[in-house]
Amino acid sequence: MARTRHIPERKCVACGLRAPKREFTRIVRTPEGSVHADATGKSSGRGAYLCHSPGCWENAIRKGGLQRNLRVTLTPQDQQALLNYFADRMAQATSAEG
Repeated sequence: MARTRHIPERKCVACGLRAPKREFTRIVRTPEGSVHADATGKSSGRGAYLCHSPGCWENAIRKGGLQRNLRVTLTPQDQQALLNYFADRMAQATSAEG
């Protein structure tokens, strides 16, 4: 009898969507206190997950959901770096599709 493999689920901090971990982008606060997107999903530190909706990224970054989950105050530079990361990622996804 075949066993089904466990697929870890995560929840978007902005909209509450539950889905497999691979469908989200992990944002991590490192032990040193810096905040950045974690492409591998394995960096050490406190993590929060965002789905790929532009509205979720905007709300989580601007309205404080990400700050609450990471227990950190995001500087304007951190906010802009995360929004730039998302914009670059969406541009890459769009160019790969067409």
